[in-house]
Amino acid sequence: MNRPENAWSEPLRIFDTRLHADPARVVLRPFHLGWQAKNAPGGRALRLVADVAALAEPRAAAEYERVLRDFKERHWQTERIFADRFAEVAANLGLDPEAFSETKRRLIGSYFCHEYTFAAAALMNPSIVPSPDQSGLNKGCLRFIMSLRAVGEGHISSIAFREGVVEPSGEFCLWPQASFATSVELDEEDQFDADGTVSVHRHVDSSLSNTVIFPITEQQSGGLEDLRLVRFDHGGGDFEWVGTYTAYSGSSIRSELLRTRDFRKFDLEPIRGKAGRNKGMALFPEKIDGSFAMVGRQDGKNLFLLRSNTIDHWDDEGVLLMEPKYPWEFIQIGNCGSPILTDEGWLLFTHGVGAMRKYSLGCALLDRDDPSKILARSVEPVLTAENADRSGYVPNVVYTCGALKVGENLLLPYGISDSAVGFATCGIKTLLEMME
Repeated sequence: MNRPENAWSEPLRIFDTRLHADPARVVLRPFHLGWQAKNAPGGRALRLVADVAALAEPRAAAEYERVLRDFKERHWQTERIFADRFAEVAANLGLDPEAFSETKRRLIGSYFCHEYTFAAAALMNPSIVPSPDQSGLNKGCLRFIMSLRAVGEGHISSIAFREGVVEPSGEFCLWPQASFATSVELDEEDQFDADGTVSVHRHVDSSLSNTVIFPITEQQSGGLEDLRLVRFDHGGGDFEWVGTYTAYSGSSIRSELLRTRDFRKFDLEPIRGKAGRNKGMALFPEKIDGSFAMVGRQDGKNLFLLRSNTIDHWDDEGVLLMEPKYPWEFIQIGNCGSPILTDEGWLLFTHGVGAMRKYSLGCALLDRDDPSKILARSVEPVLTAENADRSGYVPNVVYTCGALKVGENLLLPYGISDSAVGFATCGIKTLLEMME
């Protein structure tokens, strides 16, 4: 638990807490290779199965025990995963499961799995939202869910989560993580090559803080980048948690949506239309004048306000909202998460890129009824990469994908030089006083 005397008492309180990349955090995943299909050249998958099947039972048992010694304690329900993976391979290759002993079935399953270091290279660019479950808390406390961009082997980005509680004083704690992590599972295996909506779920016995969402479709194969979560109010107490993220194929980008009601089941779906070809889109938490609204960078440099009648189709290329104005943002500006509703209007965190490609956080205040009107914006950065925060995989960068409103204050997690995540708190009034 972080326990400053009063986290809101300073203009911007920086906490000592840091979340770092960790090569020890691995997840057990299917070993997907092009040659696994039954008709693949050379039949390598069938040959692999035949090689294991040809082992004498005592040798197969000894090899399986060796696998368990190496990996059983490093993962959750390891043997069930091996069994499930064999069932998938058997179905793909047209094998008769009864032709194999239980030991050989699980041993074969282990050959079609591998460990993946999902957060070995970087942990960065968090967003944060209230949890759907606010039960059992003391007055004024708020349970939150934080998403993180985890970068692992092959520089592939995935979505990880942490849960925690913030108190009225600004003190916060993060729920602990287990030594293992689990991947979400497809609702239907034939969605693997889908270009439309993909539905996944976390295992009923796995906590959200130990769950990872990996790329699934071809468009996502290069990574799921910079999820911007927001609790969207449909009205009448109907809330949905929606996140925009960039799906990177390795050669092209597309904005997509993550949608959930409970953080147990998730839908991942493309954003159709001209605007969806860009990145960095952030959804307003409610409709504006009957339309969905987003802030996004459509030209690589400036911020635009976009509107749509549907949440998943954005043909409107938007109206220019903000251009770089101050030296610390001359190269480009962008949003840093969804706008936050305050009594004074919509508070929008921004990032600016200045000399030496140094990233800084700023903010702007948009009119509540007509967010195309800028009421004020920060002349100087709110947060910059200083001292120890300058070092990392990509130096001189601070970046966030969202802040959490706690009463009249904010809890702000932020990425540090594409290598770690830090935390800050500040009062909304303080931010407003910094703007002109």
